[in-house]
Amino acid sequence: MTNYLTVAPTRVIRCQQGLTEAGEAIACLGNRPLVVGGDRSLAAIEPRLLPVLEGQQLQVSQASYLPDCSDNSLAALQQIVSDRQADLIIGVGGGKALDAAKLLAHRCQLPVVTIPTSAATCAAWTALSNVYSDEGAFLYDVPLPKCPELLILDYELIQTAPQRTLIAGIGDAIAKWYEASVSSGSSEQTLIVAAVQQARVLRDLLFQKSAAALEAPGSDVWREVVDATVLLAGVIGGLGGAQCRTVAAHAVHNGLTHVRASHHALHGEKVAYGILVQLRLEEMVQGNQLAATARQQLLKFYAQIGLPTTLDDLGLANITLTELRRAAEIACRPNSDIHHLPFGVDSDRLLAAMVSTTVGVEPEKIQV
Repeated sequence: MTNYLTVAPTRVIRCQQGLTEAGEAIACLGNRPLVVGGDRSLAAIEPRLLPVLEGQQLQVSQASYLPDCSDNSLAALQQIVSDRQADLIIGVGGGKALDAAKLLAHRCQLPVVTIPTSAATCAAWTALSNVYSDEGAFLYDVPLPKCPELLILDYELIQTAPQRTLIAGIGDAIAKWYEASVSSGSSEQTLIVAAVQQARVLRDLLFQKSAAALEAPGSDVWREVVDATVLLAGVIGGLGGAQCRTVAAHAVHNGLTHVRASHHALHGEKVAYGILVQLRLEEMVQGNQLAATARQQLLKFYAQIGLPTTLDDLGLANITLTELRRAAEIACRPNSDIHHLPFGVDSDRLLAAMVSTTVGVEPEKIQV
């Protein structure tokens, strides 16, 4: 059993101009913040964030996490923390930037503030960081002992991000239902049941409101969907713990990150494709018609809002069989989350599902 839960950040500030409201809250956490992000995120947020920090007489430093949220980058960032005597980490950007900031803060035993610049993931909320190679291939994840001390959700800032990032966030968030409902098994523990039901609510909300949100950026319904992808998606993993987290959808994502041609596809886009693969596996192995129906429902939803349904849509039209098999092998490593499925999966079976997920081809007819 889980002995502790990392349910939520200590404090969340969410409003139209969240950064302007956050100065005192940030200053309560430290005097010498190190702002960590990618080059573009740091440049974009500087005119918004620096006046807020300087208004609190804070000694601000900045550092890029690039080339990736990798061990090498984290080691370099730890040295910067030491050199500049930083006493607070502020992460700004997308999922990898926020993961780097959270893990850096943990290793340096410092508080962390997360400021997402898009609604592409729930990384600003969660007590988890993913570590990649310098080239962007997923290596391992690190459960953290706590969620961030402060999350600042600035709707005005989020609205400056490309719409594609919110669409990807919808793909990442909707996976909570398809994965948590499987990874939770038959558990009757109160909090796990509650987390799974929240995942169902999240799925239904996204089905009902995503299209309208994408048509009206900045509107009330748009803010509801942003809240769902950044905040509610994080609640589910925090409340349900390890039994309500990732399964095959994220395992497929992790495998695909080892294919260089996939790196331009966003995290949530690869996860969204991974959901289809997971449902195809359930259909192939268990003869699960509910999974087949769910996959068809998702295909219509994806087409409506612009999520990828095929490898071609992910920009992998020219992927070789060797590359795809390698991705499947990585997704099926012994410690992979894919093994939370209630049946065994090997790389050959996964490869068949990855190829046939959107065309309904019987696996025995696929030349793999």
